[in-house]
Amino acid sequence: MWLYVILALVEAALMIMFAHFYLHMSRTGRAIDALRGPRAIPILGNLLQLHVPLVQLFGLLREWGAKYYPVYKLWFSIKPVVFIQHPDDIEILLMSSKHINKEMAYEHLYSWLQTGLLTSGDKKWHQRRKLLTPAFHFNVLKKYMDITFEQSNKAVMDLESLGKETNVDLLPYCSKYTLNIICGKKRRLAMLDLLLTDEKNGLIDDAGINEEVSTFIFEGHDTTALAMCYAILLLAENKEAQKKAREEVEEFLKPKNGVMDTLDLQKMNYLERCIKETIRLYPSVPMIARRIDEDLQLKNCLVPQGSNVFVHIFNCHRDPHFWLEPDKFDPDRFLPDEIKKRHPFCYVPFSAGYRNCIGQKFAMMELKSLIARILYGFYLEPIDRLPEIKIQSDIVLRPATPVQTKFIKIDRS
Repeated sequence: MWLYVILALVEAALMIMFAHFYLHMSRTGRAIDALRGPRAIPILGNLLQLHVPLVQLFGLLREWGAKYYPVYKLWFSIKPVVFIQHPDDIEILLMSSKHINKEMAYEHLYSWLQTGLLTSGDKKWHQRRKLLTPAFHFNVLKKYMDITFEQSNKAVMDLESLGKETNVDLLPYCSKYTLNIICGKKRRLAMLDLLLTDEKNGLIDDAGINEEVSTFIFEGHDTTALAMCYAILLLAENKEAQKKAREEVEEFLKPKNGVMDTLDLQKMNYLERCIKETIRLYPSVPMIARRIDEDLQLKNCLVPQGSNVFVHIFNCHRDPHFWLEPDKFDPDRFLPDEIKKRHPFCYVPFSAGYRNCIGQKFAMMELKSLIARILYGFYLEPIDRLPEIKIQSDIVLRPATPVQTKFIKIDRS
C-alpha cells in the first residue's frame, strides 16, 4: 500500500514539475520572468507572500513598487500579473482601445453587479457606456443638485443638534449622506428614466437595468464617502489650508446665510484644489486592473498576451520623480501653471482614457457641496492623524480602524 502512495506522490510531483517547467518555458512565462519581482515558488507563485492581512498587503505592494520601480511582476499561482506605476506606461495602457477588459480583482463583484458598466468588457461595455453617458452630462447633473444641497445641509444640522463640540466617527458619517444623495429620488429617477426609455427602444432589459443601478450605487457611494473622509482628516491636520478654504466658502455663502447653488460651487477653486490633493494622496480606488488580450508594448517592458496588468495609482500619485515632497498636503499643486508642468498621467484618481470614471464631475460637485457646508458650519480639529492611521486596500482604500475628527460649531448668529 505504501508503495502505491509513494508512487502516486512521485507522479504528482513530476506532473507539478512538468507543469511548472512548461509554464515558465512558454513565451508568456519567459516574458514575465524577464521582469523583476519577489521570488516565486512553483505552482503557488507568490500566493504565500500575499496571504497576509489587508493592511500588511497594502504595505507590501508599496514596498515592492519602490524596490522594483518602475515595473514588477507577481505570479498569482499560474496567473502572471504585472504592476505598473510610471505615467508613460499608464498612458499607453489606458489610452489603448484594445485593452479595456477587466479580470481577477473584479471577479468577486460579479455576484452583485453582474456585468454592469464597472465589470463588463468588449461590445457590452461600449454599448452601456454609450447608453449612460447622457445621464452624466454636466448640464444634466446641474438639474439634480437639489438633493446634494439638501443632504449637505442635513449633514450640518444633524451635527449641530449634538452640541457645540462633537467627536465624529467619520466613515459612517460620510457614508450616510453620500448614500442618501445617490439614492435620492430625483437623482435615482434621472437614471431610471433614461434606462427605461432605452428599454422601450430594445437597448437594455430588466436585468441590465438592475446591473447599472447596482453599479451606480456601489461606485457613487463608497468612493465619494472615502474621499470626503480623507478630505476632512487632511483639512483638520492642515490648519492653513482649512482657513483658506473656509474663507473662500464664506465669500459665497455668508451673504446668503449659508445657502449655496451650483454657480457658487463652480467658483470655489481653492476648495476644489484641496479635494484634488486629497484624492492624489488617498485615491479612493488605489489600483485598477486590465486583462491583456494581445501583446502590449509599454515603455518599460513587454506585457505578453494572457497576462493581467495592475495600475498602482497610489504609488503613481506619490512618485518622487513627478511630485516634489510627494507625501505633503499642498493644494497649490493643482494651480493651472503647476498642472501644465506635469505628465498628464501622473494623476489618475478617476482612471483615464476609454474607461475613465463616468461620474467624476458629479462626484466633484457632491464633494464640494458637502465639504463647503461643513467648513461653513464647523472648525475641524484632528483626533486621529493620517500618518498614524493604518490603511488597507481592497477594491477601495479605507482606514483599517474607525477614525475621528472633532467638529466645533461656528456661531453664525
